[in-house]
Amino acid sequence: MDQTSTEEFAAFYRQFRAPCLRAVYASTGDRLVAEDLVSEAFARAWASWRRVSRHPAPQAWVVRTALNVHVSRWRRRRREIAWTDLDVADGVDAMSAADGDGAVFAALDSLPARQRQVVALRILLDLDVETTAATLGIAPGTVKAHLSRALATLRARIDELSEKGQRNVSARG
Repeated sequence: MDQTSTEEFAAFYRQFRAPCLRAVYASTGDRLVAEDLVSEAFARAWASWRRVSRHPAPQAWVVRTALNVHVSRWRRRRREIAWTDLDVADGVDAMSAADGDGAVFAALDSLPARQRQVVALRILLDLDVETTAATLGIAPGTVKAHLSRALATLRARIDELSEKGQRNVSARG
């Protein structure tokens, strides 16, 4: 790979690593898994940079690749491990309070997977409806429907968390 491509990829990585990580984390609900998936996706993007750089939304390509890797690993693991060996609670991971997004990511965790993916791409990566639809392999109308339902659920969930926090503060005071 030539020097220009290397510098172009490095700039792309610096600009989009954090947004891609947030999007994948929002979809998976596990920060460590998200970091691993994003690293793998960026490694694949580097290996195919000539093709990926021409993609209309390379950051969406990275997120979609990370989510595909996640599904592939899950399918492989499902075949290898008996369901009784799994502890579902171990897969839940919340962002630290220092990140400031803990309540949002906790609310995102309550959404179905497809709605989390739509929110991650539309809101966290700021992709348009058409790019999100193409990335997820669904119709633009389906993206809009998932986003509408997800936002309604998130508003209600965040309001619940807010009210609960206010009750806790007034109970202490």
